[in-house]
Amino acid sequence: MANYTAADIKALRERTGAGMMDVKKALDEADGNADKAMELIRIKGLKGATKREGRSTAEGLVAAKVDGGVGVMVEVNCETDFVAKAGPFVEFSNKVLEAAAESGAADVAALLAHSVDGRPMSEHVIEAGALLGEKVDIRRVARVEGAIVDAYLHKTSKDLPAQVGVLFAVDGNGSAAEEAAHDVAVHIAAYAPTYLTREEVPAELVETERRIADETARAEGKPEAALTKIVEGRLTGFFKEGVLVDQAFAKDAKKSVARVLADAGVEAKGFARFRVGA
Repeated sequence: MANYTAADIKALRERTGAGMMDVKKALDEADGNADKAMELIRIKGLKGATKREGRSTAEGLVAAKVDGGVGVMVEVNCETDFVAKAGPFVEFSNKVLEAAAESGAADVAALLAHSVDGRPMSEHVIEAGALLGEKVDIRRVARVEGAIVDAYLHKTSKDLPAQVGVLFAVDGNGSAAEEAAHDVAVHIAAYAPTYLTREEVPAELVETERRIADETARAEGKPEAALTKIVEGRLTGFFKEGVLVDQAFAKDAKKSVARVLADAGVEAKGFARFRVGA
């Protein structure tokens, strides 16, 4: 009988994120040697990499950091919430975040091609999947720059890493500017705007919304003379739903986000919002 205990099994599961039966089999084969068992788990995982290619990765975490007015955020995915909260997956995700910051990568392809410890990040992704026994993906990367950048991470479950992440950049300075940037970052996490300003909304989308509002008003029998005002009112409602600066501020619905920023003497420069799997 292999020389290991229940505590050894637990410790190796925490190191690898692997299932209990896989850990026990590896310890049996390694005669209780934890390092050898870990190596066996990795080898087995690499052999199964091809089989994992088509699997769905709907779990994972969001990680972010800010350095010198540059905010970087990544979403790293796996298959199960068990692995998402495992130490090795969290450590790997932090490695991905550091590589994203170091490389200046603006997209996943550039990040995967970036060399880390002499090998492209894409190889580290495969190795992480081998260690964890699940498909691992880098899904998204974002970079936001400004005089002040606030990074906000939100846990939707206390047992899991952050599932929602926000970067919000403004031009401005001082404690009031920093407070406003943070408050709006929290607002973005909750209200999920799509665009920063109305000017960013594609013209064809605006025209589609305008046409729908017009046709709807006519179908409701609204008077011709009132159509323009009604359509513009509904279009304003569309902007208030999806455009950050037009949204009602989460902490005070009587103010728009634009008013909150203006009161703090700052101008919004950009934002990114990730929610795992969304």
